[in-house]
Amino acid sequence: MNYCVVGLQWGDEGKGKVVDILAEHSDIVVRYGGGANAGHTVIVGDNRFALHLLPSGSVRPQAFCVIANGVVVDPEVLTGEIDTLAERDISLDGRLLISENAHVVMDYHKKEDQLREESLGKNKLGTTIRGIGPCYADKVGRSYTVRMGDFKDMAALEAKLQTIVEYKNKIFAALYNAEPIDAGEIFEKCKVYAERLLPFTTDTTEFLHKSISVGKSILFEGAQGSLLDLDHGTFPFVTSSNSTSLGMPAGSGVPAKFVDKFIGLVKAYTTRVGAGPFPAEQDNETGQYIRDKGNEYGTTTGRPRRCGWFDAVAVSYSVTIGGIDEVALMHLDTLSGLQELKICRAYEINGQETIFFPANNDRLSKARPVYETVPGWSEDLTEVKSFQGLPVNAQNYVRRVEEHIGKPITFVGVGPKRSQTIFRQ
Repeated sequence: MNYCVVGLQWGDEGKGKVVDILAEHSDIVVRYGGGANAGHTVIVGDNRFALHLLPSGSVRPQAFCVIANGVVVDPEVLTGEIDTLAERDISLDGRLLISENAHVVMDYHKKEDQLREESLGKNKLGTTIRGIGPCYADKVGRSYTVRMGDFKDMAALEAKLQTIVEYKNKIFAALYNAEPIDAGEIFEKCKVYAERLLPFTTDTTEFLHKSISVGKSILFEGAQGSLLDLDHGTFPFVTSSNSTSLGMPAGSGVPAKFVDKFIGLVKAYTTRVGAGPFPAEQDNETGQYIRDKGNEYGTTTGRPRRCGWFDAVAVSYSVTIGGIDEVALMHLDTLSGLQELKICRAYEINGQETIFFPANNDRLSKARPVYETVPGWSEDLTEVKSFQGLPVNAQNYVRRVEEHIGKPITFVGVGPKRSQTIFRQ
């Protein structure tokens, strides 16, 4: 069976854990979009793995791992992750495949990201300064790009980098009065990257279709969350790729019809990093309680996440556009200790109530949450092994969320470890 796992909120929903669980029964795990701005955490026993580019299934030694064409690859981050796993006796030799068509994040992309963000002043987008947006922009522009396949011809790459860096330096000087960067230094780094990564670089689209033809099971792993989708999210406060399940076919070369089940990930509440509208946000003691209890600080940036109540309007929208079949509800244990909980069941915009999410920054900024209040619970959930073992109010909360979003909740997370997952049919 082939699965696709995507986040249904603004990212950080716990995809790494669910992908890791499903990877146990998958032959291949595929990252199809985003870059090192994604942060997926997998906890196995007492070991914690923080992954930014490698598929979360890479900690499963039997799984083949694919970084597909839709990903923008930061070779410095990727080689670091490969080395980190090797230090823990997890080898990727012979089972990691990187698309030759994946675009490469260079030092000038990171510098451009930083300069542009600083120039925006109070209107900053909240980028991670990882160079993701500028790399995707160059991909669309087509003229000044480096792809993984370019590492095969270092002489041609050296000449290409000279042209690109000359162009970038003109922009940096004219727009930001910034110091130039050195093409030679970047090329020297690329020689190291080529030696390390070329053995893994191949035509991943061909590999995936051959695997499908012989009945291999494939797990497609999304990055970020659906509400950060470039086309369908809260633009301009979004990422630079299609982070809904709609991005999977273009990002991997595999049509959606080959996916048997689309699984959406949510937290039992809502978080967001960076700027942008957030109707259910709790910028108060409740929000801080959730942040501290849920350790809501970014895997990639360490930034504190904005926290709020579960937003059924936003999640229902992501379910609808993503063709989601079932949902995994994570971090239910974080809500323990709150006497009452709220679910945002609708928005009021200009005096009119709506249950359809407006993926328009201006309209969403005017939305006022319409809440339903339900009783909370005080019990610790981290040792609960079955749905029936949860406190009644926790069970009822899950069922109420399920009713609002219109899809079955089949996974319930009660802690960060693999073992702290309740499977519910």
